[in-house]
Amino acid sequence: MTGSPAEAPAGADVWAERVGPRTYVGYSPRGAAVAIGPDLPDGFWPGELLKLALAGCAGMSSDEVIARRLGADYHVTIGASGTKHSTEDRFTALEDHLVLDLSGLSAEDKARLRKVVDLAIASACTIGHTLTHGAQVTTDIV
Repeated sequence: MTGSPAEAPAGADVWAERVGPRTYVGYSPRGAAVAIGPDLPDGFWPGELLKLALAGCAGMSSDEVIARRLGADYHVTIGASGTKHSTEDRFTALEDHLVLDLSGLSAEDKARLRKVVDLAIASACTIGHTLTHGAQVTTDIV
C-alpha cells in the first residue's frame, strides 16, 4: 500500500481511497489499512472482506462462552465461505465454520457448547444481524 491516508470524510466510520484502477486502500480511524482490489497479491476482494467481517464477528461474539468451556488460551480458526448467485452479483448464502479442538469434551458438553455458541452469535453479532435482517444501503455523492 502506498501513500498516507487522507482525512476521513465527515461522518464516515471507515473510508477507502482509490490508488489505481479498481484498486483501493481502506482505512480505520485507528490507522489500520487494508488493500482492496482484484489484482493485488496482498489485497482482498470486497466479498472476501464481507466474509472476514462475518467470521470475525462470530469469533468475537462467541469468544467468552468458548473460553469459559475450553480455557482462556483456546485456539480457533474461523473459515467463512459464500455461495454466489449464478447470474446476479450477490451472495445467496454465507457460512462461517469454527474449527475447535473439542476432544476433551463429552458428547453432552459438545452439544451444550454448540448451543451457547449459536446463542452468543445470534445475540451479539452485528454483521450477522445486518445480513439476516437486511440493511438499507444508500450512496451519496458530495
